[in-house]
Amino acid sequence: MITDEQLTLLEKYIKESNNIVFFGGAGVSTESGIPDFRSKDGLYNNMGVDFSKYKPEYLLSFACLYHEPEVFFEFYKQKMDTRKFKPNITHEVLAKLERMGKLSAIVTQNIDGLHQKAGSKTVYEIHSTTAHCHCMNCGREYDGSYIFDNDESVPHCQYCEDEKAIVRPDVVLYGENLPDHTVVKAISAIENADCLIVGGTSLTVWPASTFLNYFKGDHLIIVNNEPLDVPTNERTDLIITDTLGNVFTKIDDVIKE
Repeated sequence: MITDEQLTLLEKYIKESNNIVFFGGAGVSTESGIPDFRSKDGLYNNMGVDFSKYKPEYLLSFACLYHEPEVFFEFYKQKMDTRKFKPNITHEVLAKLERMGKLSAIVTQNIDGLHQKAGSKTVYEIHSTTAHCHCMNCGREYDGSYIFDNDESVPHCQYCEDEKAIVRPDVVLYGENLPDHTVVKAISAIENADCLIVGGTSLTVWPASTFLNYFKGDHLIIVNNEPLDVPTNERTDLIITDTLGNVFTKIDDVIKE
């Protein structure tokens, strides 16, 4: 749990910073009901009998999309539809900090679009999003619901002459590179931040483990529900072991729009 001393420092850092960047992982959205990937209650440990013979990473890979599209889309439709979920207190307070002019950007590994639903404007989705999809042949863009609401086992483009042209999610799959233009903007935001708040990520999975290397500002704040084994800088670092919901509820109490 966050201590009174930590809360005092957190309030001080936020109040004296005017270019905060938030870097978040799956833990940001778990309190909205969206499971993470690797915890005991996460997606990879609760795939169901239908997918038990597959490795989790394969089901969300380009290889699966290419070689077994029926399997890929069955899993994707069942497990990746986040449209019913709503932003939680963390999403809401981050949007408030942006409106106040304190927070300049959010860099997220999540694909659920909840930051935008909460009202955040500058969001760099380094794994892209389930909110959009596109034809692999002609590139035509579709709303993400086109896949989830499609009755076909494999969704196809309505406009291509090639009737087999597949519409795929914009999400970055295993085996694919991160979108360069988004990564460049995310790294630039982190480089220019005076305060970096990291939340809901173990900081052990690439690229989370490398993005922090670009931070040159004054205050690095790490919030995670589990203790983390990460390098610290005593001059700038504040590591809080607590839920994001509890920490951002307290932040909400000390800021005013």
